[in-house]
Amino acid sequence: MKTANVDAPIVVTVRHEDPTDSLRDYATSKIDGLSLDYPRIIEAKAILDVQKNRHIAEIILFCANHIVIEASSETEDMYKSIDQTIDKIARRMRKQKTRLLKKHRPKPENTIKHLEERWFNEAALDHPEESEQDPEPFIVHREGYRMRTLYKEEAIMELELSEKPFVLFKNARRNINQLVYRRKDGEYALVELPSQ
Repeated sequence: MKTANVDAPIVVTVRHEDPTDSLRDYATSKIDGLSLDYPRIIEAKAILDVQKNRHIAEIILFCANHIVIEASSETEDMYKSIDQTIDKIARRMRKQKTRLLKKHRPKPENTIKHLEERWFNEAALDHPEESEQDPEPFIVHREGYRMRTLYKEEAIMELELSEKPFVLFKNARRNINQLVYRRKDGEYALVELPSQ
């Protein structure tokens, strides 16, 4: 999820009041802060209007897929009007995203819950239980491995430098066979192999 819109042009228009840089910057930063990843904003317009004691903020977003989202708020303070309008815009953007997700959600009849239940007889199984012999293992790839005498730190360094999933070595300090591998959390694990 993105944290800001990618350089969407923002036009801030101030009516019936002297436009200040702080007001323009505030409106621009609020629109830039809309961090929803859908719909993607192409252009934004903010119209800030003062009529007597009414401060009206209107924001119009022109988004991808021909989506136009607009909202306005009226309070006694322009900054408060901008905040309320941004909240409304964010809610409407979330609503657009929810509509899109519902549209692409699988229909109930296509989900696994609605699969037809079927029964098969024993003859349909590939390996009937009557077979007393275990299947012979199938070797995919045979590779020679030379056991080296290393310190644990050297084995970890070799694991880092190679593409192999593990390093089998004879520990130089303890004179036992060990295997070092990388766990899913990124840490290393060391397994001692029993001596033969």
